[in-house]
Amino acid sequence: ANVTVTDLEELQELLEVNIENNKHLVTGSVRAKVLKWGEDVTEFQPPPDYILLADCIYYEESLEPLLKTLKDLTGPDTCVLCCYEQRTMGKNPEIERKYFELLQRDFELEKIPLDKHDEEYRSEDIHIMNIHRKQT
Repeated sequence: ANVTVTDLEELQELLEVNIENNKHLVTGSVRAKVLKWGEDVTEFQPPPDYILLADCIYYEESLEPLLKTLKDLTGPDTCVLCCYEQRTMGKNPEIERKYFELLQRDFELEKIPLDKHDEEYRSEDIHIMNIHRKQT
């Protein structure tokens, strides 16, 4: 695969270290790029086949920018796999509920059952969602 890993500017060096340390495992290509949610995604076009989104839904102020970026990045055939740890403390349950409520405006969601998760890493509080843009 040809992969782009993204994060904020201040984490690019860490991404580069990880790429370098794992380049012996890569059979396609991998590059690190800055992606700030809510901002222009033109340089990431055309839409990718897959987006892997992990542990990204814990801050209320980031929900709208994240959802905008997902809308801007995805095409009709893009598969988004979202995994997250369900957290029950503080505002986390409300933020999670709001995220999925807002997400369903533009996307179809399918929860991956626990018995389909990797046996070694599955846990009752880890969830994986298969997400696709709604067809218009």
